Amino acid sequence: MSPSGPSVVVGGGSGIGAALARRRRAAGNEVVVWDVAGEHDVTCDLAEPAQIDAATAATLALVGVPASVDITAGIGHSAALATAPSTDWDRVMAVNARGPWLVMRALAGPMAGAGGGSIVAVSSVSGRLVDRSMGLYCASKAALDMIVKVAAAEWAPAVRVNAVAPGVTDTPMLGPTPRDGTWLTGVARRTALGRLGTAEDVAEAVLGLHDLHWVTGQVLECDGGLGLRSPISPPAVP
Repeated sequence: MSPSGPSVVVGGGSGIGAALARRRRAAGNEVVVWDVAGEHDVTCDLAEPAQIDAATAATLALVGVPASVDITAGIGHSAALATAPSTDWDRVMAVNARGPWLVMRALAGPMAGAGGGSIVAVSSVSGRLVDRSMGLYCASKAALDMIVKVAAAEWAPAVRVNAVAPGVTDTPMLGPTPRDGTWLTGVARRTALGRLGTAEDVAEAVLGLHDLHWVTGQVLECDGGLGLRSPISPPAVP
């Protein structure tokens, strides 16, 4: 069983976070959604530390200490390392790595004091796989993976901290990219399970990690097998 008690879904206004909020509410759970767009209960921009502090205080006043926290908010980025502006580094890291860290530590203390809980952050296979067009995004997710592992070691045994690492997932982050275009149909072909991931697929993995009480400090790849492809596979292998 997932930890009983209120849940916080950071970035629950759309995509994976919205899927998580729907699932939790359908199961009868009390959910507080943090976001800057879409349906949300508390406004919070992860790039602004003061807003994270305010959202934490508002949540504790609304529902008390959460038993579980899902951190799904993030931004994409595409640019070569040779040309990306340094300000882009600051923004991507602020939202994808620093923000989740500040959310974790803001809520982990109250959670530990109330008897413990579980935190799951949404990372990406890009934290492990090289993409020449997404260096800043890859670096931000690699940083998040290590934050999760160190947090799990520091806050054990009261608070478990894990992450899921989706592959290419059909959410608003893909923007207007044609789902039947060359890039995404090629990604689907290279994915072992034969399609793009969905927000529901990743939500299922997040909820599963909350249920695994003997697991902490792990990054679970939920990419349908996309990361199983090797650039040195023999040409004859399909």
